[in-house]
Amino acid sequence: MSVTQQQVLDVLGKVKSPDGVALTHANVLSAVTVNDGKVFFSINVDAAQARAWESVRAATEAAVRAIPGVTNAMIALTAERKPGSPAAAPPAPHRHSHGVQPVSAHRPPQSPVSPMSKQSEIPGIAAVIAVASGKGGVGKSTTALNLALGLRDLGLRVGLLDADIYGPSVPRLTGIREKPQLDDNRKMIPIQRFGLAIMSIGFLVEEETAMIWRGPMVMSAITQMLRDVAWGTLDILVVDMPPGTGDAQLTLAQNVPLRGAVIISTPQDLSLIDARRGLAMFKKVNVPVLGIVENMSYFQCPECGTRSDIFGHGGARLEAERLGVPFLGEIPLHMSIRATSDSGTPVVDSEPDGPHAAIYRAIGAKVRDQLQGVIAAA
Repeated sequence: MSVTQQQVLDVLGKVKSPDGVALTHANVLSAVTVNDGKVFFSINVDAAQARAWESVRAATEAAVRAIPGVTNAMIALTAERKPGSPAAAPPAPHRHSHGVQPVSAHRPPQSPVSPMSKQSEIPGIAAVIAVASGKGGVGKSTTALNLALGLRDLGLRVGLLDADIYGPSVPRLTGIREKPQLDDNRKMIPIQRFGLAIMSIGFLVEEETAMIWRGPMVMSAITQMLRDVAWGTLDILVVDMPPGTGDAQLTLAQNVPLRGAVIISTPQDLSLIDARRGLAMFKKVNVPVLGIVENMSYFQCPECGTRSDIFGHGGARLEAERLGVPFLGEIPLHMSIRATSDSGTPVVDSEPDGPHAAIYRAIGAKVRDQLQGVIAAA
């Protein structure tokens, strides 16, 4: 049964705001996106009212999921402080017979709760690692997929999560066009391809769909793809992160105990500057950096064999040495890697005996060796 936007709006009209106003008249809803049984939208309220609206968000999600034909609902509560609105009120003073004294005069100051205290393991997954870059266009997604395949070839059970919400590349890189199904617990079943368990936001929306989402919506989507997917038993879940150092990276670091991050960079200074930012971010949230990969390291002419360092060469290796993190390897700029990626037949799987597959497997071996204790313990 096909679900329409109007059906969703009709249901939302029956859900009341904390003030008793129907959601469709409360001026808080973003555009409602409905795609093949998947429903996405956000509720946008002032930060001062966020706590009162959380129960409304939960009721809204339950109501939408109850619509016949809805297979998944992703509803985020976006709370922003309006310009000029007051900050949260301070704790009420404690009154004594001798006057008014602040509570802090009698109680020791409490340490703020660490955002990392919300981390929890994903059942069945021994290690979650992030593949990240400070900027786009450095071949991060291609590297993440082929790294996952390299780990597979080493005998590990591997999953791949495409967390690049705004620009999911994994559907194109894998050639997957099907939609994930739900199991008996209404969890999404990852698509099995190339011996990997694969999930991407791109499986839930059309390729041309523009994901015009606020930060909380992105965080909600990533959390749902981590927690509401039946991953099964995995040694490693490789997460292809969006470029940069924003909400998606922090959400992942705060949601699950990341066992490490692999930073992808090209050799030139401009890319390395952004790679440093990514590396610094993971260190700030106490995520070990497993190493740096230099992608597009050099070009070797397939006709004459002449090697050209188009973007320079060795910059990532020097940066790794300077920062005291492992250098994982060099990946050339080669038409075979590009062509197999565009066709949905990644080079490690389509050319397993070739030189490029060997490079990815060697990088995978260095990553595996650093995670050996975690995997063995699990």
